[in-house]
Amino acid sequence: MTGNEITDYRNELEETQRALREVTLMIEQSRGELTKITQRNAAISSHLQQVQKKDIEIEELKMAYDSALDAQQRLFVMRGQLEKLQNDQSHLEKYKAILESVVSGASEAANSSTPANNAKSQMAGIEMIVNAQEAERQRLSRQMHDGPAQALSNFILQTEIAMRLLDIDPVQAKDELGNLKTSAMTTFQKVRNFIFELRPMMLDDLGLTPTLRKYAEAFKEQAGLEVSVTVTGTERRLESYLEVMVFRAVQELLGNAARHSQATIVKVQVDLGNDLVRVSVDDNGKGFDPEALKEATNLGLKLIRERAEMLGGSFEIDSAAGSGARISFTVPSKV
Repeated sequence: MTGNEITDYRNELEETQRALREVTLMIEQSRGELTKITQRNAAISSHLQQVQKKDIEIEELKMAYDSALDAQQRLFVMRGQLEKLQNDQSHLEKYKAILESVVSGASEAANSSTPANNAKSQMAGIEMIVNAQEAERQRLSRQMHDGPAQALSNFILQTEIAMRLLDIDPVQAKDELGNLKTSAMTTFQKVRNFIFELRPMMLDDLGLTPTLRKYAEAFKEQAGLEVSVTVTGTERRLESYLEVMVFRAVQELLGNAARHSQATIVKVQVDLGNDLVRVSVDDNGKGFDPEALKEATNLGLKLIRERAEMLGGSFEIDSAAGSGARISFTVPSKV
């Protein structure tokens, strides 16, 4: 690693430290604001309870109820903002620790006999892994915010509405409760899907093959693609790290086929050989130019290649514009 590259990473470390200080300050400010909103929400809720006990006009009750809902929404938004800032703080702290380690290691490498190319390659691998992890966290964070988190906020509102309607219009209250049940069932399924994507428990319990087949079935329903999984060789449990690596790779390749290739059919083939595990994912989509892909920033494919090669395996892309794609990799079954 050259002196200029070390300087670049030191500058990146300084920028990360600055961003971390800003986020920390925003967290402190948000906590203070959250305390104020929580107190205001409690006061409004208490007022609403007092109003309900009085014999007042429906319009006045509605105004008090709307005020309570507004306070609850503000509280929900502020809690979400604080949670996001705390997540950002956690990620920045991890990134800062990695940069400190890299800068320290690069400085030592520059003053020793360690080849510069090895240090540079190690840094590139670390940076790619960190970026891929952050991209995945951001994707899941957006999905959680737009899906279950928003639905849970709606649950509160629907419950409040149903409670108010019980005495005024029992029939409409029953309809609201029915809608609430339907929303809860849908959200429950979304949460299960998120948990499966984060870490399917059956991968630990049953192993790679059943998990891949289960995931393919779920992915087929969600993405509307025809997905098949073929497993050859001796079906058996592999080392945990290897099962996770293969599952994550197939997960990424299926996601790419659904998001980018315009495919209708995807075939996953896994060969559990005695010495090598071979995996290929074929789709009938629009294909792409592998050379052009080198210039793109597809962290997922780069990470699969990096992990396969780190384990002593290989990675190949066979595709052309308009003729689908086959992406395959091999890893030793025993390392």
